Amino acid sequence: MIAINSKTEGLIEWLTLVGEVDASSSIELDKAMEASLKNGTKKLLVNCEGLEYISSAGLGVFMSYLEPFRKSGVRMVIYGLNDKVMNVFSILGLDELIKIATNQEDAQTVIDQA
Repeated sequence: MIAINSKTEGLIEWLTLVGEVDASSSIELDKAMEASLKNGTKKLLVNCEGLEYISSAGLGVFMSYLEPFRKSGVRMVIYGLNDKVMNVFSILGLDELIKIATNQEDAQTVIDQA
């Protein structure tokens, strides 16, 4: 079960993920990412401090938006991954494809420099 909250502040959209992204809840993540793309978001910060688990389906959602975001000029930074979730991103090499920051402050710096 995942709870996703979205808010926009100026040019930045914030998605906050709390809970677990598995095969069934990855649909909610996909809807949130699609909405960001359709809304014309240019800077997307994904707060994963409350994310306890992510399955391959959830990782696939992030992967599926890399190219559409690039084509639309959307810069995305994920931050606040716990060690277990970060390890999954690292094992699959997603930390090389997706910008990942330790905390909110670092994420804002990274997204402004991107």
